[in-house]
Amino acid sequence: MPPNPETTGKRLVAAAERLFAERGIDGVSLREINTAAGQRNSTALQYHFGDRAGLLTAVLAKHHPEIEARRHQLLDEYESRGELPAAEARRTLAAALVRPMATKLADSDGGRAYLRIMEQLVHRGDLPALRAVQGDPGQSINRWRELVAPLLPEIAVRRLHQRFMAIRVTYVELARRAAGPEGKDDRLFTSHLIDVVSAVLATEVSEETARLLGERDRERGRADGGNGTGDAR
Repeated sequence: MPPNPETTGKRLVAAAERLFAERGIDGVSLREINTAAGQRNSTALQYHFGDRAGLLTAVLAKHHPEIEARRHQLLDEYESRGELPAAEARRTLAAALVRPMATKLADSDGGRAYLRIMEQLVHRGDLPALRAVQGDPGQSINRWRELVAPLLPEIAVRRLHQRFMAIRVTYVELARRAAGPEGKDDRLFTSHLIDVVSAVLATEVSEETARLLGERDRERGRADGGNGTGDAR
């Protein structure tokens, strides 16, 4: 009986999730993934996904719709409440960022591996699927960024990229948790991570940071003839 293409694809994605999480996206070969998925045909992975980027896209596609739906729901609820005190608004939006991802800690079908993979991807932008997300205003993470912006000073949004820092903290901490033992109650961890992300969003720009930004802008301006814009990345 010939193999079922859908079953083969799922096995390849599951093997990729596990190996990418354990050894890194660039630390495992496609041949190893093919073998780990029990495929005797050495071209099975290429047939289904083309290359490493296609396989990573499939991993994201497995988990992304659930996260998208939940985050949009939380953002809908936030907008329906009207204007909130700043501290409450920040924590509500921090929760909308964290909670949809944190549910993957309890997802036995590759959820914890997915979190570890996402922590790797947040530091790189060379995957076509990620570039598509970054440019799509309908994606929940971009909607989240737009809703957070009015709560932050312009320098934090345009120069210090405080929203990205909050996103990065979320992925790093979720990946750390996902790499640990399973079976723990994650409610306290999730609530505390929301507190931390909320605090990141509330961080004031100190006089020293503002001064150093200004100094760097002047240095870059001299280097490029006055066209430097500067940011803290």
